[in-house]
Amino acid sequence: MKQVLTEALKSMLNGLAHQDAGEFLTPREKTSRLSKGPALSEAQMVREEPVKPVEVSRRRVALFMGRELKADVVEYVKETCVRLEHDLTIVTFESKSVAESLLNPYREKMNEAGIDTKLVALNGNTIDQLVRYLKSHPEIAFLTCKENGYLGRTYLAGNQKKNELPVPVVVIAERSEAAQMPDTDTAGADQVSKIA
Repeated sequence: MKQVLTEALKSMLNGLAHQDAGEFLTPREKTSRLSKGPALSEAQMVREEPVKPVEVSRRRVALFMGRELKADVVEYVKETCVRLEHDLTIVTFESKSVAESLLNPYREKMNEAGIDTKLVALNGNTIDQLVRYLKSHPEIAFLTCKENGYLGRTYLAGNQKKNELPVPVVVIAERSEAAQMPDTDTAGADQVSKIA
């Protein structure tokens, strides 16, 4: 470490001396000397790393999952992801092992459709944690949930605070006769769609 620092100081001092010496040179002489460049030791040479292409991640649909994951909900989310060319993030308050066991029967379908599926098990069980997660992940286009789950029921009942979630919410109805939505402010994050 000491020798590296010494070499760096020597290099800096040589550079200053070279700069000062150039004050008395003509422009042609300066160009000639600068074109040769300073003699660098092997340790001072910087090797250029090949530039790796930046991976552009696709937008994601978030699915809020409770204690069950039904096939019709998964089918809706899969078709939506394929149509929009989005990937899927499943957000849950359940433990990771419980959530994995619910998701495993559908993983093959998701893989066949070319959908990257990510599971996020949030600690605790408060909406504030869900809000923080969504705010810190701008790649999430919107959040989906089923109508008879915790989040879906609170949206249908109109119990969510104004602008609580930072993304639009799509409530998936599990039956054909969908209940009417209460009047809500449709601006921004309060926009709730119901899919029958």
